[in-house]
This record gives sequence, structure tokens and C-alpha cells, in this order.
Amino acid sequence: MAQSSIEWTEMTWNPTTGCTKISAGCKFCYAEIMSKRLQAMGIEKYKDNFEVRAHEASLRIPYTWKHSKVVFVNSMSDLFHKDISLDFIKRVFEVMNDNPQHVFQVLTKRAERLFEVHNELKWTHNIWMGVSIENDKVKYRIDFLRKTNAKVKFLSCEPLIGPLTKMNLKKIDWVIVGGESGHTPRPMDTEWVLDIQKQCEKNDVAFFFKQWGGKNKKVSGRLLNGKTYDEMPELLLQESV
Repeated sequence: MAQSSIEWTEMTWNPTTGCTKISAGCKFCYAEIMSKRLQAMGIEKYKDNFEVRAHEASLRIPYTWKHSKVVFVNSMSDLFHKDISLDFIKRVFEVMNDNPQHVFQVLTKRAERLFEVHNELKWTHNIWMGVSIENDKVKYRIDFLRKTNAKVKFLSCEPLIGPLTKMNLKKIDWVIVGGESGHTPRPMDTEWVLDIQKQCEKNDVAFFFKQWGGKNKKVSGRLLNGKTYDEMPELLLQESV
């Protein structure tokens, strides 16, 4: 468990670590870079660097939290990676099912596997399921997400490296948009962001603008149209707690 600086969550919980790249959005993976740092620091959980690993001991952590939390699950991995067994995925879901006082935000790029196993999982209201979509080439991930039994569904358009036009936002509750940061970030066009914001407004979907990104994301900030967009599916949040 760790407190998080990610604007749309409070903390992170990593019952699995490690991943492999599958699309353009993975090019400058933050988790891979952080994993190397944690390995160099001698953190036992990251002794195998970015190899995919399941961590039995981490399953107990949410039971120890005294107050309701909003939790990003697997900031350092992808729960639906092919190397994570269905049995372990089910056990992660059981922990989330057992702790309805917390909101668990799960995000994957493996939308196909998510859809393949979604009927095997118990989708309580406190589990928010999202897919990452960085450009039009992977927009199909939305369709897989839409077909799942998740009660709350969201999109993370980060890093946004291309336009996402005419998205089908039916049954989508929340959209997060953010630019890439780091030493060599790929640019994000303002028009791409504005178009997504308008699509959300038209479809009554909560819109959260996380950051412009760039080499110094603090300087570039997160203002859009001169204001901050930090909408969340609040009514659904109330249902969850």
C-alpha cells in the first residue's frame, strides 16, 4: 500500500507487479521505470524487476485499512496479464468483494482477457473497471469493457498520443484524459482533449482532465478552458461506500 500522487485516486495497492508492453501507450511505461528504482533500493517485492509476479501477502492489506479509501489496484502491473492466473484474479476480486467500504479502481490494457473472464468474477459496486486507450487504434477496448458485468466502467485516455473521435460512450461512466510526461514525452494536441471533453458532455459522462504532461508536468498544469475538470461518478461512489 502507498499514498498516491495520482489525481484521481488516494492510494495504490499492488497484489501483482510487472508487465510487458502491448501497444504504443506502453512505450515510456512509468511502472517499468519505477520498478527498476525500487529494485535498486533493495525492495523485496521488486527483486525480479518488471517480471510478472503475484504477491500472496499483499492480499491481506485491504483488510487492515481503518477508513474508507479510493484505491488504484495494480499501478505497477496489469491484473489481466496472461501470466496472472485466473485463480489469483479471483482472489483479488474476493478481497475487493469483502471490503465494500473501499472503492477499487482497476485498469487494464488487456480488454480481451478481461472480457473472457468477466463472468467468472463477482462485480460488486465498489469495483470500478477501466481500460486504457491511447489512440484510435485501440478504441476497440471500449467495446470489450462495455460488455462486462462491471457496475462502474471508465476509460483512461493516458497517455493520449492521438485523437479519439466518435467514441461509443454507452454504459461508460467516467473518462480520464492525460498527456504523457517524462524526458521525451510525445505531444498531446489540445483539439484531441477538447473533442473528448465535448463527447463526454454530450453523453453525460463524468470527465476528468489529469494533466497536460510534458517534461515538467507541474508547470504545464491541468487547466483546460481555463478551469479544472475533476468530475467523478459521484453517485456511483456513494453507492459503493
